[in-house]
Amino acid sequence: MSLPLRPQPCLEVRQLSVSYDRRCVIDAVSTVMHRSRITAIVGPSGCGKSTFLSCLNRLSDLTPGCRLSGSIRLDGDDILSARTDLIRLRRRVGAIAQRPNPFPLSIRRNITMPLEHHGLRHRDRREAVLERVLRRVGLWREVRGRLDQPALALSGGQQQRLCLARALALEPEVLLLDEPCSALDPVASGVVEDLIASLRGATTQVIVTHNLAQARRLADDLIVFWTDEGRGTIVEQGPADAVFTSPQSAITAAYLSGSRG
Repeated sequence: MSLPLRPQPCLEVRQLSVSYDRRCVIDAVSTVMHRSRITAIVGPSGCGKSTFLSCLNRLSDLTPGCRLSGSIRLDGDDILSARTDLIRLRRRVGAIAQRPNPFPLSIRRNITMPLEHHGLRHRDRREAVLERVLRRVGLWREVRGRLDQPALALSGGQQQRLCLARALALEPEVLLLDEPCSALDPVASGVVEDLIASLRGATTQVIVTHNLAQARRLADDLIVFWTDEGRGTIVEQGPADAVFTSPQSAITAAYLSGSRG
């Protein structure tokens, strides 16, 4: 699917700071993630990439002592508002963890249970969604004869694709992916990468990765995180091709060349 000529804002972050028990870990970062594009977030370990990602659908709320300030706007609405419906937000902004985390249920129930939770009561419609999303992630032919068997019996790559199918079943506007291939072998990693690429133009995706080659392959836009006195900050951002080929920050240039980080 072709990308729009002029990227449109989807998530707009302004002066976001994150603290754990009064210790600042992300300091006043601002950025924009564009609709229907893939934004990759890169940087060395400990610079706040995963913490930043968790703020985008308020999963950060689940960490004791975590405090946010600033604003995060999804289609203009500040999701940090006390009035935010977190269930609705997390349906709109889905998340995929670093390690596959299917529910300890059947393959079928991994998809249909969230659909029931979000109000889809008709069994035939749930079954239609089940087949559609499993086809979307290339799992249908592999599992259609064992849908009622445990999801945990699947291989790691199959489990991660099942988790992607589970997220896609709720038709999220945004998909957050935290190192989605790091726990997979090269073959399974390639399958998941291809799936992420296939969603370009249909879903806004934000992916945290340590793999610069993966970021180069997948990203339309790039955000480079770094640390300044122990606080995560953004040192460069922009179209991925421009940042990779002509970085404006000396830190970015050193990191992308492998001489730092």
